This record gives sequence, C-alpha cells and structure tokens, in this order.
Amino acid sequence: MRRRDALRWAAALGVGVAAGTLPASAHEGGGSAGTVTGDTDEWYAPLGAVDVPGATEAVVGDGPTAYVATGDGYASVDVSDPASPRVLTRRTGLRSADEHGPLTNIQDVKLDGDTLVVAGPAHPRWDALSGLLVVDVSDPAAPVERGFFETDYPVHNCDVADGRAYLTANDGDRNALVVVDVSDPTRPTALGQWSLLDAADGWADVDANRRTLHDVTVHDGVAVCALWDAGTWLVDVADPTAMTALGSVEAPAPDRLAVGPRPAVTPPGNHHYATLDGDLLAVGKETFGVRVDEGSDGRSNRTVGGPSGVDLWDVSDLAAPERLATVPPPASDDPTVDGTWTTAHNLELREETLYTSWYQGGVKRHDVSDPGDPTEESWWRSPTEASFWTAQSVGQSEFFVASSRGVDDVPGRLYTFPDRAGEQVGHLPTGTATSTARNGTTSRGEPDPGSGSGSTVSVPGFGVGGALAALGVGSWWLRRRESE
Repeated sequence: MRRRDALRWAAALGVGVAAGTLPASAHEGGGSAGTVTGDTDEWYAPLGAVDVPGATEAVVGDGPTAYVATGDGYASVDVSDPASPRVLTRRTGLRSADEHGPLTNIQDVKLDGDTLVVAGPAHPRWDALSGLLVVDVSDPAAPVERGFFETDYPVHNCDVADGRAYLTANDGDRNALVVVDVSDPTRPTALGQWSLLDAADGWADVDANRRTLHDVTVHDGVAVCALWDAGTWLVDVADPTAMTALGSVEAPAPDRLAVGPRPAVTPPGNHHYATLDGDLLAVGKETFGVRVDEGSDGRSNRTVGGPSGVDLWDVSDLAAPERLATVPPPASDDPTVDGTWTTAHNLELREETLYTSWYQGGVKRHDVSDPGDPTEESWWRSPTEASFWTAQSVGQSEFFVASSRGVDDVPGRLYTFPDRAGEQVGHLPTGTATSTARNGTTSRGEPDPGSGSGSTVSVPGFGVGGALAALGVGSWWLRRRESE
C-alpha cells in the first residue's frame, strides 16, 4: 500500500496522523529539530528550527546566514543545512558604554552585503539610547561593530541598500523617513529626510499617531512607506537630498482623516508593512477585534472587527493604482488583542512568490504569477508554540526562513521551511501543526488556535503512530504522547 493511500485510510477512520512535524524541543545553538520524513512532495512541515529567545525580525541574504533581532541584541544563525540550523553568535549589551546605553527593544535588523544594521528602540524610550548600529558581518560568527548613528527618536523599523540606511523617524510630529549614508560605517551621516507633511497641505492637522511611518522597504531607488491610516506611499529616494512622492495607495485626503486617536484595532486595516516587486505591491494590514458591551449590566458583549490580510496592487500607473486581490487572514477564535493573533505581519515578495507571516496564524506561501488570482500553495502553523513575525526567502535556495516570537513558555525560534508546495492529508489532533493542500483548499482539521496544552504533538513519519491510528487506537496513543 502506498504511503499516501495508507494515510488517507487512517484519515477515513477519523484519526489524524501528523507526519514530519517538529518535536516540541529545538535547542538554542544546535539544530535538534527533526526533518520532514517520508514523501517530501506530499507533506508540508518545517525542515528544522533552532531556539532564538526574543526573536522578532529575521533577514537573510544570498549566503547561508540569517540574522535575527532579539530585543536585547541580535543573533547570527547558520542555515547552510536547513535541517539543522545553529546559532553562531548572539550579541547583547550593545553600546553599553554610551551614556544612555545599552541599545534595547531591538525589533529590526537589515542586511546589505556584509553590512548589518541594527535598529532600536522600537518604541519611544526618551530616557534610553536610540539609533542605528552598523555592523561588519563578513565573518558571521564574529561580527564587528563599526559605527553608530544616534537619534532623538525611536527606530521601529529600517532598511538598507547600496550603502544607505532608511529609518522610520516617528518623533510625534513629522514622522519622517530619514536616509543615512553608511558606506563608511565608522562615520554614518544623515543625508536627508522626507515626510508626509511635505507631500500635501493638511497633513500637519492630522494626529501624528494616525500617520505613523511604521515600516519602510527600498527597491531600486523607491522607498515603500507604510504610513498606517494614511496609506502606503512610494517615494523616489534616488537623490536623498530631494526626495519626492511618486504616488500612493489608499491614502485618504487629509481633511477626511479624522483628527484624534487612531482606531487601531478594526478593519479595513492599518497599513503596517508593504513591499514591492516590479509593478506588484503587497500591503499587509495589522488589525484586531474590539469587544463592545451591549448590555446595561456590562455582561453582554460582542467582538467587532478582527484580523486583516494582504492586498496586492498593480502600481504600473501610480496615478491610478489597481487593487488586484486580497489574501485573507486565517480565522481566529478570539481576534482581539487579548486573544489569538492571526492578522498579517511582515512578508516578502520574490520571483512571483509571496511569503507571509500571521503570528499564531502561521506561515503561508502563495504563487502570485497571476496576482489577480493568488494561489495558496502551503500553510503551516502550530498556534501553541509559534507566533510568526516574518517569512523571508533565501536567495536561490530551496527553502525559506521564518522567525517566531514563541508562545507562553515556548521560546522564540528561527524555522526553515521548504520553498515549494505541499499538502496535508486527513485531520490532525487539536494543537497539532497544520498546513493546507497544494490546490489551496484549507484543511478542515486545523487546530483551534485558542486551544491545546501548549506543546505540539509530534508523530514523526508514519511508523507506530500511524499504524495504531489505522487500527482505531491512535487517539489513546496521541493522548498519552500529550501527557508525556
């Protein structure tokens, strides 16, 4: 009997078998997470993982090293063997000798050749050190800090390309894009800035919290700026001393954007992260639901709003950008800030493939060769152990990386995934990692994101677990595994 047929037979009995899922333990410094077993063009699951506590953003160039922001610093991870990633070094206490050091609350790192830039703090800390650290990573196991660009504003996100770094300078006023020359890393120098206030009259009258420059990505001399309720703006940065707006998507007129606190939690969504590939723009929106009291006793309530997805736009004509499609978010049993997060987070577009992260909604991969009809090719999530921050391709490799903040007592991790389509057969037990079928249809056996014991059930291969499932006694065996 072929393995596919055997698994379908087991599924027909109503008992799931999770093949190739990761063990619940992936140890820092070594790649103990298991590889996918069996027929690799059938199953979709991580290739490997390594613990990186505090992990947020991850970035990787065309080489075999990934770099991960860790809040208190950054880590370099060797991913040359995606089945066994390993931490090369972890750096903390950055700029400790500075008056207000060390640099903390680091949520973003970016890479340009052998130059790594490390930004922080992500949120305002006026009594702490703020700025951009420039690091030589020509030897990834022994990074050398070359220079520091100090700021009087927090740096939530950044990018770097061709010797220039791009910073989100949210000062509560201009909320500018600042360009810094890092070609001489020992002497980083400001070159210029652009603000939405430069684009049109009236933006200064809009509450600064509603036009926050949340993130920036740079492509061929164009900065893609996600400006929260003010939409996504494309800015010509070829001459950083005279930057100009090329156009925007979903940018309301300033007088139509109400002055006051931003409604940060309900759809249609805040422009959180955007990136460009040719004329294709992807905009991820981050939103959550809100509980609304409906009874005078304060007991009855309902949830309004919920997670948002990723919009795909044709920006070949910036005077008339066209929305082509929306990739919807995974469902959540509790979409509020206090519940299970499944809204869009950071993403990447590369060579007609869209890589997306959805916090506890997992990691997805879409074929966008026809951007008007994106095809979901793979999906993996384990909501009791992984809350994904980003997904990034690895050059011409046959895998990509995704960083997780961890869940509860499960630490942050860097995962590696096959860069291909994959499918899941049958129904998986609650709390088990899941994916979708290669044809894009969602498995009805996906776990309840809000349930589970906090550890992922792992049944490597077909083996004993599959045989017991086929005999109808798999439920007892899986319950025993969960209790161990």
